Amino acid sequence: MTRSVPHPSRPQRALAAVALAAATGLVAAACASPTSAASPAAASGSATVKIGIITAESGPYAPYGEEYLAGLKAGLDYLSHGTGVIDGRKVQLVIDDDADSPATAVNDAKDLIGQGVTLIGGTVDSAIALQVAAVAAQNKVLYIAGPAAVDQLDNLNRYTFRSGRESYQDIATAGSFVGDLTGKKVVVLAQDSEFGTANATGVKAVLGAKGASVSSVLVPLSATDFTPFTAKILAAKPDLLFVAWAGTNANALWTALNQQGVLGATQVVTGLANVATYPATGPAGSKITFLAHYFPGAGAGNAYETAMTSAVKAAGGQVDLFTPDGFTAMQMFAHAFEASTGDVNAQIKALEGWSFAGVEGTYTVRAADHALLQPEFEAKLTGSGTTWTPQLVKAVAPDQIAPPLPSTPAWSTS
Repeated sequence: MTRSVPHPSRPQRALAAVALAAATGLVAAACASPTSAASPAAASGSATVKIGIITAESGPYAPYGEEYLAGLKAGLDYLSHGTGVIDGRKVQLVIDDDADSPATAVNDAKDLIGQGVTLIGGTVDSAIALQVAAVAAQNKVLYIAGPAAVDQLDNLNRYTFRSGRESYQDIATAGSFVGDLTGKKVVVLAQDSEFGTANATGVKAVLGAKGASVSSVLVPLSATDFTPFTAKILAAKPDLLFVAWAGTNANALWTALNQQGVLGATQVVTGLANVATYPATGPAGSKITFLAHYFPGAGAGNAYETAMTSAVKAAGGQVDLFTPDGFTAMQMFAHAFEASTGDVNAQIKALEGWSFAGVEGTYTVRAADHALLQPEFEAKLTGSGTTWTPQLVKAVAPDQIAPPLPSTPAWSTS
């Protein structure tokens, strides 16, 4: 199964439709982060901080969970200088497998809280993240969602943060490739399914609000001949073709787009997913512009990316799309419990407005709604056959793709 647009909730579901607000803008960072890991403290006699992690270790989404966990452990290794001790406290990760079941995840969260765990993170599934966030709010414990991309985690409740990107940022990144969108024509090519229609809705909401005229070409799931659909695209003469595709026929689609001249007629953008999916575009890969949340090397080899990569490789793994989300989560947890191990209000205050350096560049936790402002990337693929390598074209600055501020904040940040 291959996906053309990366979505860490369900590989066959769409980017969540984005609810736009009237106001936009950025909140200034409250403080800067240190440029290196905290000095290690002696483990002997140190208190223990337990962090409950709920994510997929089994089921079809286990590879995503594995990436997230690898990044989390790499972050712990980096921040503790390999000791497992941060700020004089031994950090213990209590990992529960949600098996991509909302009911299981909710039970896991309640069980962890019942054990006295007040720091919870994880899940690659957006639907699960929303439910765990509700449990965290009910029990007034800190929750830092994992790779789940659903936009609605922003401004949901004051106890919920995120360590990954959100769908709005993905779509806005794609739109940035054509500059000013005012008067531009955007066509969404997708399957006539929940996945496809939700992508079309999301692109219209995000890029339409920036001035683009957005239409869609939806392909029946049973289609094997893509000629009628490529003809519609060519007739529309779009400035940007946004492709959102899920299924085993992705290679056939890209072959048709290539052979029938679509890739040469307009700028075509799709999401760069996990490393295993790189060959799915076939020979068309070199003609596509990719929006990327992350790929190995996107961080331009900064100290955080280098440390993460080294730790993951040492553990026998490979960095991938969602590995940075785990590393970033560990940075956020450490910053929170360094402020207080037991006062959730102090933890929230420490995170709100915090700017820090990380794997992908500079991150800022927006105080008003807890959106995680971060860069995304434009990439291209080079190679042939089954061997393709992503190359960085440019980083897209966080303020260029920042989600709009909510018109009605869910809580006061005063």
